[in-house]
This record gives sequence, C-alpha cells and structure tokens, in this order.
Amino acid sequence: MTTDERLQEYYGRLQSRHLGPLWDSLQSIMTKEPKPRAIPYLWKWRDVHDFVMESGQLVTPERGGERRVVFFRNPGLEALEPWGWGSLTHTLYAGVQLLLPGEKAPSHRHNQNAIRFILEGSGAYTVVEGERVYMEEGDFLITPAGLWHDHVHEGDQPMLWLDCLDIPLVYELGVTFFEAHPEFNQPVTRPDNFSVDRYSVAGLRPLQDRENRYAPQAVFKWSQTKLALDGLSNQDPDPVDGYAVEYVNPATGEAAGHTIGAMMQKLPSNFHGQAHRHVHGAIYHVTRGEGYSVIGGVRFDWQKGDTFVIPNWAWHEHVNTGPSDAYLFSTNDLPVMEALHLERSERYTEGHQAISERFTGVESSVL
Repeated sequence: MTTDERLQEYYGRLQSRHLGPLWDSLQSIMTKEPKPRAIPYLWKWRDVHDFVMESGQLVTPERGGERRVVFFRNPGLEALEPWGWGSLTHTLYAGVQLLLPGEKAPSHRHNQNAIRFILEGSGAYTVVEGERVYMEEGDFLITPAGLWHDHVHEGDQPMLWLDCLDIPLVYELGVTFFEAHPEFNQPVTRPDNFSVDRYSVAGLRPLQDRENRYAPQAVFKWSQTKLALDGLSNQDPDPVDGYAVEYVNPATGEAAGHTIGAMMQKLPSNFHGQAHRHVHGAIYHVTRGEGYSVIGGVRFDWQKGDTFVIPNWAWHEHVNTGPSDAYLFSTNDLPVMEALHLERSERYTEGHQAISERFTGVESSVL
C-alpha cells in the first residue's frame, strides 16, 4: 500500500470515529480574509410588493404562522439548512410584513431581537410589553428579545413594514426560545406614546433608565430622523456615507436593536461615495430617491422601495443619480462584530471601483 493509500485509509478511520485531520482542513477553514457564502443581490419593490399583496388574499395572520411575511432569500445561503431558508446575511433575516385593515396579529415573544421600518400605511399599532406604539411611514421600531409584542390595524389602508431579526445568529448558537401569549392580544398597560414622551428631548435621559440595558424607546419617528439629517446638511457630507445617523439606545448609547445595528443615510444629488468594505454585513432599503450601488464591481441600480444586501467584506459604494436627496435605511450586524472584537474596515485606495457588470435581477450582464 502506498503512502497516499495509507493516508486515505487513515482519513476514513478518523471519519468513522467522528474525528478529523486539521492539517487537511486548515486552509479552507482559516482563510486569509472573509469569504462569506452570502452574495450581493437586489429585489425590486414592484415584485416584492405584488407578492406581499397577493398573500393578503390567501393567508390570514392566524393561518399564516402568526405573521404574514414574505421574506428575502440570499441565493448564496439557500442551500444552508435550515436557516438558509430565510437569511440575507449570515446573521440577519429580513422580510416584508402585511397587516390589512381590521386585522390583529397574535401576541408572542422570542429571544431573537427584532427591528421594524415602516414602508406604507397608517392606522396600525404594535403593542410592546404593554405599550401601544402607532406606526407611520418612515418610523423605526424595535422589539428587544424576550418582550411580548403584537399588532393591531385600526386604519383603512394596508400596512407594510420591513422586519429584520437575528434569527440565523440565534439559531446557529442553538439557543432559540419562542412563546405564545396566553391571550390573543396582550393588555395595554402603559399610556400611549409612553416612550416617545419619555425621550422627547434629545440628550436627556430619565434617571430611572440609567441601568436600562434594553432600548427604552420603542419608536424613532421619521420626523425626528429627518430633522437630525437636515441638521447635518450644513456640513460637508462624509465621503463614504454622505449624511448618516445611527439609531441608538438613548439610555446607553449602544445600538437600539442590541444585536442589530440600524442607520439612515441621506445622499445629496450627484453624491458619489468612496468605495469601502467592512466585516459586518448590511441590508439596505431605499426609502426615497434613485441611484445605484457598486458592490464588488457590479452595478446595482435602485429606486424607492428596492432592497439589496451587501455581504461581509464586500467593496461597495453608493451613487445618487436623481435630482433630489436619496434616503437609504439599512440594518447590519455591526454590534455583534464589535462585541466579538471582529470588526474591521478599509477604504478603496483608488476611490471608486471599476464597473464590470450590471445586475439585472436574474443574472448580471457584462458591460
């Protein structure tokens, strides 16, 4: 028997005892730089919206597993079972939820953190740990892990919002918990706008919230977010991100979503950001405007309502091609990377990437 044959026989015996040779696996496990399975991708709002609205004719919240949501699937992660079914990055899930007039979604809680960004409609509210929070377009809401939450729609138009949760992360850690509330909807025990009034003046924190590790502010109103961005517009834009604000826990200064970071960017007309990359992955939703992002040399054209994903360590830059400001909402796993001391970033030395392909929605076309 040759040495190679003996080695293969040895590997077989190792495998039969659930053992393995590090020397034969090290290069594929410990790569020189991140090589995520997630890939860049973009979903057009016209497609997503049509599917979401069609679900309203076929599924009720009670029949549809408590929430009527059409989720995004990253083509590079679909083969990973089971969490590959609904992952946009290696740690984050996202989807668009629909609540129709008169509907109620039952109360439950879980140990995944959740954030919501309101896309369309008004008249609906969510109840988080006894606080009723009304939702309007452009609002950013959080539901920290372990808190009861449900949704009720008292308006007359469909309500749609973007959900983002750390489902893949929690699942991979093997620590998932889920619990249904004993009542269909939890009772409202706090005054309306409780957290909004509690943090009505920026920079001032109620003394009782000094040790509050969960974000005590349940909703960040669009009017306040826009006001903050407009205040930055008197200065020169950041060469990478334009004008950007991060949603943070007003009691601690940490990410509002705990394990999920979120921010809103304003890109002035004709803005062309410098390319950069970072270890954390990001999910973008175009709130207003039109333009494109270059991710790994591929041009992704976007307009209001579109959603796209930037995987870990992918070069990317944003361009506003419209006549007015563009607004990009995004979520990310930066808090996790920072907590694990894994975060790293760098800028593209040439400033902008060369564009070799254009994403078409089915496949990329070579320019």
